[in-house]
Amino acid sequence: MGPLNIALWLGGIALIAIGYTRAKGPWARYQALKGQDANVARYEAWRGGARDDSATGASVAMAILRRQAQTAGAIAVAGFVLVFLGFLVS
Repeated sequence: MGPLNIALWLGGIALIAIGYTRAKGPWARYQALKGQDANVARYEAWRGGARDDSATGASVAMAILRRQAQTAGAIAVAGFVLVFLGFLVS
């Protein structure tokens, strides 16, 4: 166990923590907006009206939040890779 292993582990753990904290907020808000959108779709289907499929503010916000969560998830995955490399490098 050398200094390179420890540096990779610490860097990986830091990236995992950063990725998790950055993904948590946007993902929760995305799920809430997705639930509201599904509720509106059920209501309009029950009402019998045709639903307009054009882009809304909520759909744009969901796309932005999903992208932010995916970026943060990629950061966390990079952290897992660094931790794994820390075990491989000797």
